[in-house]
Amino acid sequence: MQGLFEEELKVLLERVSHYIDQGDIPALQSIVDNIHSADLTEIIEELDETQRNILIKALDTEEAAEVLEDIDSELFSEILKALTLRDKREILDEMSLDDIADHLGELDDKRSEEIIGFLDDEDQDDIRELMIYDEDTAGGRMTTEFISLEEEYSIEYAIEYLRDHAPDAETIYYLFVIDEYEKLSGVVSLRDLIVADPKDKVKDIMNTRVISVNVSDDQEEVARVVSKYDFLAVPVIDDFDHMKGIITVDDIVDVLEEEATEDILKIAGASELEVENYEEKMHIRILNSLRSRLPWLIVTLFGGMLSASIIKNYQSTLDSNAVLAIFIPILAGMGGNIGTQSSTITVRNIAIGNISGIEVWKTIFHEMSVGLLVGLFCSGIALVASYLIYDVSPLLAVVVGLSMWANMLAASTIGTVVPLIFKKVGVDPAVASAPFITMTVDITGLTIYFSLVITLLNNML
Repeated sequence: MQGLFEEELKVLLERVSHYIDQGDIPALQSIVDNIHSADLTEIIEELDETQRNILIKALDTEEAAEVLEDIDSELFSEILKALTLRDKREILDEMSLDDIADHLGELDDKRSEEIIGFLDDEDQDDIRELMIYDEDTAGGRMTTEFISLEEEYSIEYAIEYLRDHAPDAETIYYLFVIDEYEKLSGVVSLRDLIVADPKDKVKDIMNTRVISVNVSDDQEEVARVVSKYDFLAVPVIDDFDHMKGIITVDDIVDVLEEEATEDILKIAGASELEVENYEEKMHIRILNSLRSRLPWLIVTLFGGMLSASIIKNYQSTLDSNAVLAIFIPILAGMGGNIGTQSSTITVRNIAIGNISGIEVWKTIFHEMSVGLLVGLFCSGIALVASYLIYDVSPLLAVVVGLSMWANMLAASTIGTVVPLIFKKVGVDPAVASAPFITMTVDITGLTIYFSLVITLLNNML
């Protein structure tokens, strides 16, 4: 159990467990009434099956729904099995349809259909529509529980309509307006609706400049739109401009966390399997780690073997001047570091949409300039240090310095260009980092180093 209030949560967990074990349901209900649903979710995940079922039944329907929205999908399924048919239907009716759809997408088809059967006919249709879309798209993230107003509604009628339908809506702060063909035509804020003349029509006060996303748009694009315009909710439309749903800012927070986690894991050459299945049995966790890490480690291994082949080709040079080997780890390490720095910055800018058009060339120029200048500083230090500390000849010190400079310039360029190329050909730029960049930079750095050695030290050797 982690978080800002870890100690407090631990104390609450002990108290909840104590009341459950003692069968003191009134005391249990008294304490859970003052616990936020997010904290209850963490507590439930720490309890055993029997304790979980008792705690869920002690919650009111709304609180239970909020908890089930946030928990793991498998746990969601297990808890539902223990509830009565009436409780199942009441809790599912309180849950957001998009959250139910997210859970069902993680379960097998048989179990999903079983749970869908507990919903009323209208909700069943909405859930099945949501599950058509890929979970990483706007359609997969949207909720159909929104309020739309028609252009011809009077303000007075619109407010009455809002009163009737608000309890079932995800949010009412922004109300989207549709025309007679159910196409998105405008948006009006709740504040503007309340202060408007009751006899006016919705179309008279609506803003027609509506920013929307398509059902097929990637969730990262949706996150960029919400972030750029500071929306609380963004409308989702189909290819014919019909409004299909909305995506609220709380869903976008989840998207940002997921995408950031995914990119970090890819940069490290791992996968989300290692995070998502952390609660699994140890042998499953180990197998998942092997499955996600081994491919990239094998790529790195072959890269190391290519580097070893380069060193082998210059074996005679190393035999005649063994001091050359001292500087190989230094050059490889510095090149790898600046290459990873450049690739990380580039991947981040690609992810948030900062690189397009002329910005591509500006990014390359920027990182090459940084590599050139940082390389000058580091090469100067390497030159002096190799001469004073390792007592090499002035000419060899110059070779080390030049190699450092050229290697860092090349590494920063590679770390920038490779993710951009990957993006251009439709490959996730995050996979271009760490293992791939390190392998390429090592090979390039060794080639530069030994080429300079042969060129500048030929007479000496």
